[in-house]
Amino acid sequence: MEQTARHVVFSGRVQGVGFRYTARQVADRYDLTGWVKNLPNGNVEALFQGPEPGIQAALDELNDRFSGCIRNTKVTPQPPNPQFTAFQITF
Repeated sequence: MEQTARHVVFSGRVQGVGFRYTARQVADRYDLTGWVKNLPNGNVEALFQGPEPGIQAALDELNDRFSGCIRNTKVTPQPPNPQFTAFQITF
């Protein structure tokens, strides 16, 4: 299946609620690669790579699980980067 990538910025109360660890678990479940990290402004930034249906399912699951925390999700398509072979939390 064709690989794609999405750069995502989640805003709201998304730090200090286990968001990054949950994002890694969800990404692993859908066999996605990329990364997730906290930003100094309180947002969380991520790169999800893999088949489009898996990325969409992961984003849907995160939005459902953190519906009371996420105020906005900005998704930007990107070309996939083959350097990422797993999904990791970065700092």
